[in-house]
Amino acid sequence: MTPLTAQLASPTAQKSAKTEIEAKEKVPLGTKVYETGSTVVLASQSNKIEAKQNLANRNGRSHQPTSKVVYSVVHTVPGRMRLRIPQLRDNSAYVQRLQTLLEVDPLVTSVRIKPAAASLVVTYKSGTVSEAKMRSRLSCLIMTANDANVVLLDQKKPVDAKPKEDEEAAWPGLQLSAVATGLAVLGGPLGLSVPPIMVAGTIALATLPVFQRAIAGIVMQRKLTIDVLDLLAIVITTVQGQFLTPALMLSLIEIGENIRDRTARSSKMQTLDLLNSLGQFVWVERDGEKIQISIKEVRSGDTVIVYPGEQVPVDGSILRGKALLDEQKLTGESVPVLKTKGQPVFASTLVREGSIYILAERVGNDTRAGQSIKLMQEAPVHDTRMENCAIKIAEKAVVPTLLLGAGVFAVTRNAARAASVLTLDFATGIRVSVPTTVLAALTYAARHGILIRSGRALEQLAEVDTIVFDKTGTLTKGEVAVVGVDSFHPEVSEARVLAIAAAAEQRLTHPVAEAVIRYAEAQQVVIPNRSKWNYKLGLGVEAEIDSEAIYVGSERFLRQQGVNMEALNDGNRINSVIYVASNGKLLGRIRYSDILRPETREVINHLLTVEGVEVHMLTGDNQRTAKAVAAELGIVRANTHAEAFPEQKAAVVRELHEQGKTVAFVGDGINDSPALAYADVSVSFAHGSEIARETADVVLMENDLHGILEAIALARNARKLIRQNTSLVAIPNIAAMAIAVLFGLNPLGATVVNNGSTIVAGVNGLRPILKNSPKKALPSA
Repeated sequence: MTPLTAQLASPTAQKSAKTEIEAKEKVPLGTKVYETGSTVVLASQSNKIEAKQNLANRNGRSHQPTSKVVYSVVHTVPGRMRLRIPQLRDNSAYVQRLQTLLEVDPLVTSVRIKPAAASLVVTYKSGTVSEAKMRSRLSCLIMTANDANVVLLDQKKPVDAKPKEDEEAAWPGLQLSAVATGLAVLGGPLGLSVPPIMVAGTIALATLPVFQRAIAGIVMQRKLTIDVLDLLAIVITTVQGQFLTPALMLSLIEIGENIRDRTARSSKMQTLDLLNSLGQFVWVERDGEKIQISIKEVRSGDTVIVYPGEQVPVDGSILRGKALLDEQKLTGESVPVLKTKGQPVFASTLVREGSIYILAERVGNDTRAGQSIKLMQEAPVHDTRMENCAIKIAEKAVVPTLLLGAGVFAVTRNAARAASVLTLDFATGIRVSVPTTVLAALTYAARHGILIRSGRALEQLAEVDTIVFDKTGTLTKGEVAVVGVDSFHPEVSEARVLAIAAAAEQRLTHPVAEAVIRYAEAQQVVIPNRSKWNYKLGLGVEAEIDSEAIYVGSERFLRQQGVNMEALNDGNRINSVIYVASNGKLLGRIRYSDILRPETREVINHLLTVEGVEVHMLTGDNQRTAKAVAAELGIVRANTHAEAFPEQKAAVVRELHEQGKTVAFVGDGINDSPALAYADVSVSFAHGSEIARETADVVLMENDLHGILEAIALARNARKLIRQNTSLVAIPNIAAMAIAVLFGLNPLGATVVNNGSTIVAGVNGLRPILKNSPKKALPSA
């Protein structure tokens, strides 16, 4: 499923296609013609599209077009595109198929089709996809919808059908309770003439969600929940005509439910499709010809061609060519690796230089990167939340409260006193104050550059006793930087070594070359002009500078050029270094590494000494590099895990969790996503990979590790506030209940005590956002 303009590689094929098109019909200027394959099957599941196409030409048969679509782009601005498709006018089936495909596409935000005008207007997520890629995506959907063999496997369910829980959430319980309260106030304290049946009817409608939850608790959970107490108190006071009491109760209940729903994290994890993070089209070689096809059409056994600046779309081995590959997303290694014929390559890695032909062995979600995503998807989903723990405490008091109310009624035969006892349960106060505290903490964190996705994440942050850090891109900057320059000759200054190296490396795209240029500019070194130069992929560069023959690169490269390397010995050899030579003489070397973030030492030291947290470090680097970094940060050797691939990182996190520790994992790459998913609470950065951001419970928007300290302090402060609020709610209600049992208490008075304590606790829970504190100063309990 590709555009003819992109698919036709040879001039002969282009001429043939052009003749065929012009013979059939005249195409307006700026219009593209597309063709489809023989059979397309599409399945819509959770906004994910899967496309399968039987390609006749895979077995040497010619590819016969079954249909074509003529369309043109009328107007485009970032995030919005208008197209004209003549076929929309007279093909209602095509309109339906196209609308369905566009509506389930995760990148499309809205679709508007006007068949009479042959117009299609699409708005899309411009921050997620470029205009060029969106055009390609729309092209595939436009021509796919034209195929008569397209089968929508989910046709029985309308595209716009809402889940059952969404329908329940649409019930206007909060609005109805507000109306009921208003009518009760007008007909009660204000003395206006409001028909009691109107007030009672509104209360009955507003009570429906409470009734459903109470029945669900009895039938499904086989227990009496706090909703049963609420329902009984509402029914008794409503029957007695005390409308203000049940109306106020309902309003508080609905407020609590709405706030709690906002703080809850969904238990359904969205499917992350690896192919969506790669390019939409790839080049393959078939029958000796290069053609561009959709990434979803690549199969095991294909010969895939990858050029500079492109991501490798498959796992496989190099058939021919060589390239410098950036594998940081997958392995965490910040320095690119040179790979040649016979060596393995992996999907999601980036070709920095060179081009390679790859024999595809694993594609799609079968690749190593795809398996990382699969591990993440299979991780246990935790739905425990901080507020749920408080509600469980309140639920334990349901049966005693119910028995006490029944006892009071049996002794006094006074339904009002019994209703007062039921009204004074402290479950309502907890159900409002706890989520209010959680939401306030999440809001405060968001204002200060920390995105905490749920109350559950806040709860786990407060309990964290072990933090596992990925090294590359988390503890370090994730980019190569020069750390020093050494001269091997007294007559040659370090500045001269740096200057001629920078001159030789200028305009090269290798990360080390870029680091040398940045360092030279920072040191304000005068960089001389370079005349002739020749770059050797994976080795180094030779250049002519100031009439001298300069060589900059690896030890192997300089030895190949006949440079005398006697100045080197086993004591001064290091791994991350390039050498500089002039006219066959070794002048010096430039040391580089993936340097630590400026705040890393301070944050790790604070966690170890002040917070008393156990710190681990995971990395794909070798043992020597890992131990050196760990020693610099004060992390013990036993807690340092080197040469760790995604599955090993996840295993380390699982092992710590099984030891009874509450584990936080901090990482930012595709290779970190399984460990992020298995951790009790996961932390990533805003600049990290899309998969890591989607998996993480906490996202540091400012890419600063200090955010971890702030998040932990905020979570522990929220825990203290919740304990305070539990006391603020429980103590007044228990005291009022004693009065109600021994001496009697008007239901309205009981409601005032109950609601008053709830309001006090709720306001106390809002302290994190009501207190104007500077960014680094966290609110205290």
